[in-house]
Amino acid sequence: MHRPSRPEDLDRAEQVWPRAVVFALLDAAQGNREHWLDEQGVWSENGGGSYWWRLTLLDDGHAVFCGQDADGSHTHIDDRQIDFLAGGPEWLPSEQLREDAEGNLFGFLYWWQDDAWHRIPYPDALPEDGLAAAAPWLGSEQQFLTDAASMAWVLHEDEPAFTAALVRFLRRAEDRTVDAAAVSDLLAAAGPGDDDREDLRFEPALEVAVRAGLTSLAPSGD
Repeated sequence: MHRPSRPEDLDRAEQVWPRAVVFALLDAAQGNREHWLDEQGVWSENGGGSYWWRLTLLDDGHAVFCGQDADGSHTHIDDRQIDFLAGGPEWLPSEQLREDAEGNLFGFLYWWQDDAWHRIPYPDALPEDGLAAAAPWLGSEQQFLTDAASMAWVLHEDEPAFTAALVRFLRRAEDRTVDAAAVSDLLAAAGPGDDDREDLRFEPALEVAVRAGLTSLAPSGD
């Protein structure tokens, strides 16, 4: 990625949404809380507090990716935070974003519209927004595959099978044809994992996939 990142560095919204959901799915399967899905989208908060991000998919044509890297987001000019919402489109979920901005939480904010990612023009004095450090998987499926195997504690000998299963899962997720068998196959391909990993649980993982819209199934209770 460029530093600071540029909108063209990011893969398409329909590609990165399934990647973010997989992070939440794998954490749900392990009972972890570094990545999670709620009504605002998929969130990530590094346990050491070094970065956070949120990907919100509003509909097929609109998405928002925002967050901050504690070390890499240099977005204060003359001791003032730049306004990441200045000149942004009216459809941005302004209430939540304004709350984030007022909390000085932003290091980057990109939005998907008209089949492309956008952000505000950066001042020349801004050296880095931190996106490349916080979420390099946004612009690289290979990086995503590596990160997913690592967070699932996949053993080295199981990585080829897990990677192949994950690629198959992503293609189905992009088509929104994930079913229970696809989730089961993905978790099975992760193998036993190392001694520090909890057993992967199917039901929480499937629930994330359904709630995220990767399937044609209705969320439980609907």
